[in-house]
Amino acid sequence: MADIAVIIVNYGTAELALKAAASVLERAHPGHRVELHLVDNASPSSDADIIADAIAERGWQDQLIFHAEAENHGFGRGNNVVLHDLAAREVPPDYVFLLNPDAVLDNEAIAILADFLDGHPDIACAGAEIRKPSSPAPVTAAFRFPSLGSVVSEAVNFGPVSRLLRSSRVALDPTREAARVDWVAGAAVMARLEVWRDVGFFDPTYFLYYEEVDLMLQVARAGHACWYVPQAKIIHHEGAATGVRSGEEARRRRPVYLYESWRHYFSKNHGRAYALTAAILWLLGGTLGLLIATLRGRTASVPLNYAGDITRHVIAPLLRPGGR
Repeated sequence: MADIAVIIVNYGTAELALKAAASVLERAHPGHRVELHLVDNASPSSDADIIADAIAERGWQDQLIFHAEAENHGFGRGNNVVLHDLAAREVPPDYVFLLNPDAVLDNEAIAILADFLDGHPDIACAGAEIRKPSSPAPVTAAFRFPSLGSVVSEAVNFGPVSRLLRSSRVALDPTREAARVDWVAGAAVMARLEVWRDVGFFDPTYFLYYEEVDLMLQVARAGHACWYVPQAKIIHHEGAATGVRSGEEARRRRPVYLYESWRHYFSKNHGRAYALTAAILWLLGGTLGLLIATLRGRTASVPLNYAGDITRHVIAPLLRPGGR
């Protein structure tokens, strides 16, 4: 019987986070002991009070450990609050399962992933199938690690280029069977706590975006495998907290921390020269993609002000002496 710690990190989505918590508490998790942690990341509204009151009203005091933080740590550091506490225990749990506050279990996903890891001691991480509440079709939840090829393909976003660079594409087929992949969505991922502890948990430099990609890259570099396990199913209200959704509202301006995270990921893991090359390809590819979309009378996929933001938040810092 495995011990599993579930972590939900909330920011500004108290009601959804409570639904996420309820979806965990309402499941039986056959064959496993599950403890639930809910972190409020210093939400600017009254989320902490709403959550605390709901815990008392629903009698969850003995089922849920609530962490009301005084600072918005971002996704990775918010999870680290609990991860470090778990690792410091005399007897830590076997597994940790991260669940987005805007997601709910659609079946016994926690038990399914734990059973899978129990049966495959060489695998460190396992991710669930994810779908939106409005559709029965799964969305992409399994990925390749980013590369120069993927940067060009995503920036240009034009069929012939995408087909030419198909093997570099980050997003994998959402209908794929269970298989080894580079990384899985942080919205619903289970991992061996000791493996994540050994690689240092989430890099605290990230505020939001790329932190789970980075963590799973460190896991892979340490010699451990990650698998996508679609038998475990999650429903995800994507972007409820951040307002950034894949494939939607593409012409919105992206937050600064997305560019900063992108820069840190590439420079940390591949070096400054590689990161600078990737940034220039991103800039040039996006410009080409914008031109192609304009000529075809279509909406470009690059975000608003991407050229200025890439230059200011990615290229300029990389050009500074010692910059990363």
